Amino acid sequence: MRAKTAELWAKQDQHQGDRWRLFAAVAQAIEAETVFYPGSYVDLAPSFVFGSVTYLDVDKRASGFFSDTEGVLELIAQHNGPPEPDITFIHGDYTSPIDLPEDHFDLLVSLYAGFISEHCTQHLKIGGTLLVNPSHGDAAMASIDPRYVLTGVVTSRSGDYRVQTEDLESHLIPKKPRVITAEALHQSGRGIGYTKSPFAYLFTRER
Repeated sequence: MRAKTAELWAKQDQHQGDRWRLFAAVAQAIEAETVFYPGSYVDLAPSFVFGSVTYLDVDKRASGFFSDTEGVLELIAQHNGPPEPDITFIHGDYTSPIDLPEDHFDLLVSLYAGFISEHCTQHLKIGGTLLVNPSHGDAAMASIDPRYVLTGVVTSRSGDYRVQTEDLESHLIPKKPRVITAEALHQSGRGIGYTKSPFAYLFTRER
């Protein structure tokens, strides 16, 4: 493994195993084989759990990280990942057209990377799942997107992630009454303050 690869992963994995536990909890709650992770940077954790993951990021450091195939496979093996992982990295901007099939992936990941759901939903299968956290407003954006329905929330306690599928609408009640629009979310670039604050949300694409 290249020294730079090890260094980047050490910084990414500061809370050791945190993202690994997150994706493991999601995998227990949904059926998914193919994953698309725009804005991934060097977060390799989905490949510790899922067999086929496509990563996309504009950062050159991410490109260098994923080009170290031997190092990436070593990290996956260290985390007891799939024996023959299928990994693709695309160096690009998710807001630009992406040369990927539509209606293809089982899971779309949006973590701390902006409005992924606006630009990448077409690559998610009908019936597929969007994993999205409140950062930058993308969870709120998905909540007003007619293509999506909320089907779960991911809670976190002391690094232990669990998926809850009951009493879901109570997790989308703003602390202050307001009309949520795409325009307002773009202007603020921030998430909505809700009365309940799970770590992330699971939305199913219905159309």
